[in-house]
Amino acid sequence: MTKLRNVSLIGAPTDVGAGARGASMGPEAMRVAGLSEALRARGVDVVDRGNLAGPSNPWQPPVDGYRHLDEVVAWNRTVHDAVYAELKTGRLPIMLGGDHCLGLGSISAVARHCRDTGKKLRVLWLDAHADFNTSELTPSGNIHGMPVACLCGFGPQELIEIGGRVPAISPKWIRQIGIRSVDEGERRFVHEHDLEVFDMRFIDEMGMRHTMELALATLDDNTHLHVSFDVDFLDPVMAPGVGTTVSGGPTYREAHLCMEMIADTGRMASLDLVELNPALDERNKTALVAVDLIESLFGKSTLMRK
Repeated sequence: MTKLRNVSLIGAPTDVGAGARGASMGPEAMRVAGLSEALRARGVDVVDRGNLAGPSNPWQPPVDGYRHLDEVVAWNRTVHDAVYAELKTGRLPIMLGGDHCLGLGSISAVARHCRDTGKKLRVLWLDAHADFNTSELTPSGNIHGMPVACLCGFGPQELIEIGGRVPAISPKWIRQIGIRSVDEGERRFVHEHDLEVFDMRFIDEMGMRHTMELALATLDDNTHLHVSFDVDFLDPVMAPGVGTTVSGGPTYREAHLCMEMIADTGRMASLDLVELNPALDERNKTALVAVDLIESLFGKSTLMRK
């Protein structure tokens, strides 16, 4: 079970990195779905820090391969500072996005904290997409398709240096799970840098249990486990409220097993929940599923074993 029982919710209500409007409403949808109450019912001390403030979405076309770069930089700096502050006080930050470009600010803060404390870092990237694009590779210029590349040092200077070191992380620290939509150039780039990717074919062939055993292998007491949970990781049948739905994602049970096995490690020390888009949802269904899964991350289980 997760050791850190002091949780801080940090809302980052922006969709500047996305290709559709609406993820800016994600933090409020999670609150409406009862995230705080669900965690408190599990014995977690929850403090909701409210929403961070940042520039509005200008909704402009890309410039030099990047869409809304200045706004994305501003939001990620703010997220970095907020997440880093919570980690310094020994609390577990849950960053409620917003689109997945914000994972850059969040994870660069976690990496900085790990450098401060001498801990190793493992990042689980639960997503339909590898998010390993660059301005040369991207078909859209949307920066929510680039945060993993930026974290690994491939991106504009203003973004890659946010955490104080370039690169913020090594590709070897990442395990990507549920991937099923990757651009052609991005696929080659992923292979060049040897990212460990457990795509949906791997999960189909080997099962979620074996996938997670591999993704969580070699964690120890000195490992900080960060989970970056993009709601489009889930199959759109149960999670329609995302801007970039991709069919063929994990089932409800597979998703719960994934979360339960993460909880079993007792190592999760920070979390992103991103890309929830209430404008595209059905009666807040996706937010309710996300709350349900986060409960599993914090130890909720139907286990009847002794």
